[in-house]
Amino acid sequence: MLNAISDFFQRTLAQPEQRENQTLTLELATAALLCEIVRADYDTTNEELAALRLMLTERYQLSTSDVAELMTLAQAEVDEAVDHYQFVSLIKEHYNYDQRCELVALMWQLAWADGSVDPLEEHRIRRLADLLHVSHSDFIRTKLQVEGQVEERRTAQEGPERGGVSH
Repeated sequence: MLNAISDFFQRTLAQPEQRENQTLTLELATAALLCEIVRADYDTTNEELAALRLMLTERYQLSTSDVAELMTLAQAEVDEAVDHYQFVSLIKEHYNYDQRCELVALMWQLAWADGSVDPLEEHRIRRLADLLHVSHSDFIRTKLQVEGQVEERRTAQEGPERGGVSH
């Protein structure tokens, strides 16, 4: 099955300069890294899968069939390690620093999708941020920013009947 993931990305990432849509190629590399966050804690939840599916479909404008294939392969490979080099290299080559920071923020959003961040998820995000040459201060900034957004949503969901105070 690991070969199936490699084959998928070889088909979609091979010779990006010859593809009609080079942005899609970059987004597929990004999707591979986002899949790593979902699988990081070996407990893939429906909330994480839904957040990833939505992120890939809307934010990166991947086709439903590409999203379905990618998600199926990622779920099947939950216990396998994937070499990130080809994806990280492509992203570092084509994304500016702010875009790489935004990617780290997306990773945090996925980690929070099930309501909490597992230490394995945090470790994977830290490792990928390092590989993407995102500074530690920006790694922490994006973490705190997403945590703040999560807390705001929780407070808003509690509503006026509880006074919007979180416990």
